[in-house]
Amino acid sequence: MKLASLKSGRDGRLVVVSSDLTRCRAVPDITATMQAALDDWENVWPRLKLIANALEAGGGEAFDVAKCASPLPRAYQIADGSAYLNHVELVRRARGAEMPPEFLHDPLMYQAVSDTILGPLDPVHVADEKYGIDFEGEVAVIVDDVPMGVDAKAALGHIKLVMLMNDVSLRNLIPAELNKGFGFFQSKPPSAFSPVAVTPDRLGAAWQNGKLHLPLIASLNGRIVGRPNAGADMRFDFGQLIAHAAKTRPLGAGAIIGSGTVSNHDRAAGISCLAEIRMIEKIEQGDFKTPFMKPGDVVRIEMNDPQGRSIFGAIEQKVIVG
Repeated sequence: MKLASLKSGRDGRLVVVSSDLTRCRAVPDITATMQAALDDWENVWPRLKLIANALEAGGGEAFDVAKCASPLPRAYQIADGSAYLNHVELVRRARGAEMPPEFLHDPLMYQAVSDTILGPLDPVHVADEKYGIDFEGEVAVIVDDVPMGVDAKAALGHIKLVMLMNDVSLRNLIPAELNKGFGFFQSKPPSAFSPVAVTPDRLGAAWQNGKLHLPLIASLNGRIVGRPNAGADMRFDFGQLIAHAAKTRPLGAGAIIGSGTVSNHDRAAGISCLAEIRMIEKIEQGDFKTPFMKPGDVVRIEMNDPQGRSIFGAIEQKVIVG
């Protein structure tokens, strides 16, 4: 089943979307918003699935991505991990730091902006180009109510929806914030998510053991810069990330957990963020060569099934400065 939120008020209007992303149907007789559906998931999803099955036979209205908000236009919580240690290692090596041994068994995680979430086609609006504007292509999941202390295996059962994420980062603000020893804040503006969120069963064999085993395609100004496989080199699966987030607190229905920047050890797979290629340049050539994004640049993040069909629809955002 595929779900989206059309722009309407602060929390959007929930629609069920056909598998080919061409048609949709609003479901006000079942539930008005994505958050309301997640709050009552066990009762709501069977009825939504009936609508989804009916859509496959035809009917509904045209699905227009331009009308989409994020699947959750605002969320109670976004916790973004860093499950791909190749990305972490490159960033640390570029500044001459070793990988701490605890990083191998204890994932990094930070609390992202959740009261403001960008739609898939909304621009990335930044006050100053000097902040170092970067995109980060990720996979994310939405959970139902997760109890405190859940183990990683049980946590997988709490994943209700999967989507893509652009975790916008302002790289030149990060060092000063981290030096304070209190984590990200100004360096992490609002993120964007794919037009559509998908139930794990619709991902077929690509969804295995809490990982999505398909290439994440990132393009900048129409040129593909990366196709890393989101399942390969993912040190911590989503069950482990959820368990980490819920170690000392419960998670409410609608909480979003991000994977961190998708990154492969195989450099031929390309990149999911500009920081990574810059770190490789620093390590191999002694200095940064690739600039961060500038006004007018357009980033696109998408994932296709083995037949080449878009699964979630595309995140496509233009950078606006000032």
